[in-house]
Amino acid sequence: MLMPSALPLGELENATEFLPRHIGIDAADEAHMLSVIGEASRRALIDSIVPRSIARSRAMDLPLPVTESAALAELKAMASQNKLLKSFIGQGYYGTHIPGVILRNILENPAWYTAYTPYQAEISQGRMEALVNFQTMVCDLTAMPIANASMLDEATAAAEAMTLAKRSVKSKSNVFVVAGDAHPQTIEVIQTRAKPLGIDVVLANSAAEWDAALNGDYFAVLAQYPATSGRIDDLRADVEKAHGKHAAFIAAADLLALTLITPPGEWGADIVVGTTQRLGMPMGAGGPHAAYMACRDEFKRSLPGRLVGVSVDVHGKPAYRLALQTREQHIRREKATSNICTAQVLPAVIASMYAVYHGPQGLKRIAQRVASYTAILAKGLEQLGAPVRPLACFDTLSIKTDGATKSIAARAVSMGANLRIYFEDYLCISLDETTTRADVELLWKIFAKDGQALPTFDAFEKGVEPLIPTELRRTSSYLTHPVFNTHHSETGMLRYIRQLSDKDLALDRSMIPLGSCTMKLNATSEMIPITWPEFANVHPFAPADQLEGYRLLDEQLRAWLCQATGYAGISLQPNAGSQGEYAGLLAIKAYHEAQGHAHRNICLIPSSAHGTNPASAQMVGMQVVVTKCDENGNVDMADLQAKCEQHSANLAAVMITYPSTHGVFETSVKELCALVHQHGGRVYVDGANMNALVGVAAPGEFGGDVSHLNLHKTFCIPHGGGGPGVGPVCVVADLVPYLPGHATAGVAGGVGAVSAAPLGNAAVLPISWMYCRMMGAEGLQAATETAILSANYISARLKDHYPTLYASANGHVAHECILDLRGLKDTSGVMAEDVAKRLIDYGFHAPTLSFPVPNTLMVEPTESETLFEIDRFIDAMIAIREEIRQIESGAWPQDNNPLKNAPHTAESLLGSEWARPYTREAAAYPVAALRSNKYWSPVGRVDNVYGDRNLYCSCIPVSDYA
Repeated sequence: MLMPSALPLGELENATEFLPRHIGIDAADEAHMLSVIGEASRRALIDSIVPRSIARSRAMDLPLPVTESAALAELKAMASQNKLLKSFIGQGYYGTHIPGVILRNILENPAWYTAYTPYQAEISQGRMEALVNFQTMVCDLTAMPIANASMLDEATAAAEAMTLAKRSVKSKSNVFVVAGDAHPQTIEVIQTRAKPLGIDVVLANSAAEWDAALNGDYFAVLAQYPATSGRIDDLRADVEKAHGKHAAFIAAADLLALTLITPPGEWGADIVVGTTQRLGMPMGAGGPHAAYMACRDEFKRSLPGRLVGVSVDVHGKPAYRLALQTREQHIRREKATSNICTAQVLPAVIASMYAVYHGPQGLKRIAQRVASYTAILAKGLEQLGAPVRPLACFDTLSIKTDGATKSIAARAVSMGANLRIYFEDYLCISLDETTTRADVELLWKIFAKDGQALPTFDAFEKGVEPLIPTELRRTSSYLTHPVFNTHHSETGMLRYIRQLSDKDLALDRSMIPLGSCTMKLNATSEMIPITWPEFANVHPFAPADQLEGYRLLDEQLRAWLCQATGYAGISLQPNAGSQGEYAGLLAIKAYHEAQGHAHRNICLIPSSAHGTNPASAQMVGMQVVVTKCDENGNVDMADLQAKCEQHSANLAAVMITYPSTHGVFETSVKELCALVHQHGGRVYVDGANMNALVGVAAPGEFGGDVSHLNLHKTFCIPHGGGGPGVGPVCVVADLVPYLPGHATAGVAGGVGAVSAAPLGNAAVLPISWMYCRMMGAEGLQAATETAILSANYISARLKDHYPTLYASANGHVAHECILDLRGLKDTSGVMAEDVAKRLIDYGFHAPTLSFPVPNTLMVEPTESETLFEIDRFIDAMIAIREEIRQIESGAWPQDNNPLKNAPHTAESLLGSEWARPYTREAAAYPVAALRSNKYWSPVGRVDNVYGDRNLYCSCIPVSDYA
């Protein structure tokens, strides 16, 4: 039996000031909506929707909610337990200065952080231009012909590069050679990713091992450039060796260093990966940061992740869109080469804007200053007798300590600095753009022996040369496009950022009714802590006693999420939902292996499942077997039973989404779990629809063994235009030993690291902590119930215009509903895409288009939308249905009507000619309210086919705008 319904909203208003600000429906709204649906109370509605067999028997044990100010004070006290020492650790994470104009107007601006992935091109032109700038920046700095729109982190980008190389080269070897002086977290993630795929990772820890490995058999090789120890190698001869083996050469390169050293594209690298963190993003204990991947032109159609391309709109004007969409795992499913379905868009935008603001000369000045300070530091250390190596370096020095490593590192800590212990006899020191003269002098003090005279900065400053050999210095130009050479004043930059954001639709303008994506309020009070220095300026590999605040945050948030899901253990390391899926399946695989059942490799997946599910199963080496769904969209239990019996000896897991991808609470889920367990398999419950479950049902209670959560859905981390995300993996007790570890950070675990940092995208975890702390158990349950209420209200009000495709026996849905538009094709020629584009004219982002059923729209209102906004969306959908009736009646031709011509740009409406059977007014102002509050699409409908046939993914030449 379900717990009693959460307090009515009117009473909850007295409990905490936050809840009625998060939930957009008040008591009067609720009564009206229930009357439309035909239910007496919210309790009765939930009881009629959530199967009695899975209803929670006890409430979540969470702290009572507190006000926004009290939660911020509590979190501030926790953050203060992190110790802010000056970091010289490096290893891929550096201190940065984020320009104030970018901090305030992008990172802290809801116009940017509440936007969704740019699947609807016409209302995403601003952020896609920023991503094209990012791609262009990466191409220019690496000297590679094509780059994608960001990856999750450097380590996972390197792992993706490994698999990209495997499927792209002629070599049939299963050996992947990795230089031992790559970043250790990168090596660890590569090893995790390689094992289930049968790839043998060969680590070359010395020059002799490196030479021997390159003379052996392999399909690809990866080298860090510069190395994690700071050394810059001339890798041209090594590239020639690799190419002689029909193998690929992968470089993990530092973009700031590439402003001064020869870029990999100029010495023959096939794939280049890395992080853009030091281009304006704080360290944030490991993330979020935008990684990058660039490759040779021949590999571009296998490039993982997202790629923003240039196409044209219906008027022949340049327009951006996501290119090569057929690579998306939602379409390729078990044939997918990657399960990535998110990027790090917001950090990528910041990195690109950092380059726009500083320009090529500004970036070079920053790099030269870092390199010069490094050279000065080296001279002073040599004067003090500290043996510095290497001599060829950019920003990092290695010092041989002859057994004094730990004592010097401890002395540094006592003086307010963190150095990196590199093996037993070396310390590494990395400088960055925040390094000052005082910092260099502090480092000299740390290494000076008692009574030893300290060097002076002035003695070395004049005529200092970077420690970069002449033959490895960059001579080619970069960032030559006008966008990187125009907006260098704060006024110009501010207006450019505003110009781009004005082109887009984000949650700050209107409801985003995307089914499965849960576009809810990202409250300002939740966002405030992410830029606190105590959270933002911490290195992920700082000593553990300096990360006490993050340890407490991790501990509390995991405990609360366990209460929400009914699971026994959780890891917050996965930095995307796809990574959480992957980690969960790795845990299941490791469990079977530990039981002596390594042969269990069959993963059953219903045909309705999210496309990431089969892609993730393929990545852990499982064989996907698809099971049927019945005519109501539910899992076909008879077919599932037959497949379980057929594969009983080898059954590893089943992956389901609950409520289903079709937006329905399936009544047989407990029986499904029991059936799979009976045959020795484990049950993976995809947490994509957790916003329909929190407080009313828990996967860990009704039979799930593993789930991933999307904190960027249910738990309020904003989507950021397509990332960052967090995808915690949750497991039952006997799978806890198989959660991800992180040897680089000294974190034990059953499987290796799945993300570069031990807490993944740590810096955004305070958002979910704040949400849970301010909502409490009853608030979280009220949010779930209100989301279900709002979806059923939409379904009920639209049923006479667009039937809901799937519903329970009583006609109700879960937290989302699929509107069936399939019949309109025959009566009017209208497709779901036409309705999606016409919604832009009404000022709305479209619902999820043609997923999971072609020619449908999947609508999810979320609990934070007001009744006013929900009604505005419903009214728009009804008005569009009336427009379709005009086509059905013959008043408008099937090929010339407001839907087929949508979206309408201001320029197209102001033209001298208007050869259309409807008025310009009907095109622009189909409802009266738009006259005072109108969003204008910056481009007409984008030509997808043209964009893929004429693939172009860099900044548009200025002449093309003429």
